[in-house]
Amino acid sequence: MAAAEREDEAERRSIREAARARLREHDVGGRFSGLPLPKASVLLPLVVRGGALCLLLTVRSMQLRRSPGQVCFPGGKSEAEDKDEIDTALREAKEEIGLQPEEVEVICRLVPGIDKMNHLVTPVVGFIEDTFQATPNPDEVSDVFVVPLEYFIKPLNYMTLPYKTSSGHLSQMHCFTYDDHAHKMSFKIWGLTAHFAVFLALVIFGRKPTFEVDYDLDNLISSAVQNFMNLYASVHERKKSNL
Repeated sequence: MAAAEREDEAERRSIREAARARLREHDVGGRFSGLPLPKASVLLPLVVRGGALCLLLTVRSMQLRRSPGQVCFPGGKSEAEDKDEIDTALREAKEEIGLQPEEVEVICRLVPGIDKMNHLVTPVVGFIEDTFQATPNPDEVSDVFVVPLEYFIKPLNYMTLPYKTSSGHLSQMHCFTYDDHAHKMSFKIWGLTAHFAVFLALVIFGRKPTFEVDYDLDNLISSAVQNFMNLYASVHERKKSNL
């Protein structure tokens, strides 16, 4: 191995190790697994490319009935054979983009979210190698691309979108537009996907973003848990009122 290659490999190891340490501090494990909501998981695949942490994302096929053409992470609903949220995320990533479970170094589970179908969605974070070549399942995925993780705290094109929460309150949703020069395309990243990407970037970089977030950055994990529990309580109340 040439000196330059050794330096590149040492830099990749250093970047990954620093990120691992931060992520493990924010690992929630199975803390929320027992909540009485239908389960889903997504894989947040991190890759070191060009000396920077990047995040792999997919574009949903236009053939899909739900959210066609939207940017998302590999993932989906839990199935009976899945042992836990990690199993679900890895199985879905294999089905959608050909990522083998053994090619993922799983690091942690972060604070979950709740999607518009009231699924409890757990983000599973793992490292993949830069050599990974996605083979998208055309029935589910139309494209695969990567975004520098730092973009989710220091974007070039960002706005907020108003939306109504489960409890009927108006709130704001992150919306990023990322120009991918390799694809000669622009990708719109919003909703729960953007929510998870922002939180992941905050965890790893520990820096204030260039836009407002609903977290106490000095107590990131506790404020994220509190936000989630408030959301869960509103969903639970709405389900009770509909009975």
